[in-house]
Amino acid sequence: MTAPSDTPLARLQALGLTLPAAAAPVANYVPFVRAGALLFISGQLPLGANGVDPAHQGKLGAGVSLEAGQSAARQAALNVLAQANAAIGDLAKLRAVRLGGYVNSAPDFASLPQVVNGASDLVAAVLGENGKHARFAVGVAQLPLDAAVEIEGVFEILP
Repeated sequence: MTAPSDTPLARLQALGLTLPAAAAPVANYVPFVRAGALLFISGQLPLGANGVDPAHQGKLGAGVSLEAGQSAARQAALNVLAQANAAIGDLAKLRAVRLGGYVNSAPDFASLPQVVNGASDLVAAVLGENGKHARFAVGVAQLPLDAAVEIEGVFEILP
């Protein structure tokens, strides 16, 4: 049995974080879909405290630093976890399968994996052993609301 101090929510608290409210979709899609034992989370932006505007906007390699990009990826991953929690009700019942990271980047920006590490590191820290996942990181010409990063996730729902 897992000790109360070794749960995903306790790990979040130890990191000084709380799950934000799950963001409502802004177009014709749903924030998550459950297919059998898999949970697919739609791409999440690094929404700031107001839950509407991205906390980090602009292009990596053209005005946005690597550190700001990592922070954006971390915030977007926190929003992925918020959606997952809204879908299932308990992060302890999830195992990360894959994260996808889209980085709003200048054509010559090559540190895409390092940016998306912000998301991977957070998911691993919060979910522990169940946070290890496959991943992709790609550069894109533009993201909604000029967000610096967008993160999506696939999770296995554990029995």
